[in-house]
Amino acid sequence: MTYKPVPWDNEILKDVMNDPEAHAIYEATKLQIELSVALRKAREKRKMTQEDVAKMIRSHKPVISRLESNADDVKHFPSLLTIAKVASAVGYELKLALVPIKKKITLRKMTKKSRK
Repeated sequence: MTYKPVPWDNEILKDVMNDPEAHAIYEATKLQIELSVALRKAREKRKMTQEDVAKMIRSHKPVISRLESNADDVKHFPSLLTIAKVASAVGYELKLALVPIKKKITLRKMTKKSRK
């Protein structure tokens, strides 16, 4: 199953992107889904089962299944350590980077908005 984002009405998308908190959640969820899809494709490319990967990282199949499920439930998404282990098990290295946000948002602006 290929991930296809749901088309958004431009007005709704504009509102989400202008709200720093909503924008952050949107980006985190998008990144989580993209990572899930990439890890599943990497596992399938190596012709490995979820059980194979789970054994390699000394875990259980449901952990791999949850990671690959594309669920947008951030609370139950595996830790970075687990993701790095899975990536390594399927022959990849996980790299993270901090990238400056294009639109500068100050802490003061965020706290004022969240108090409303």
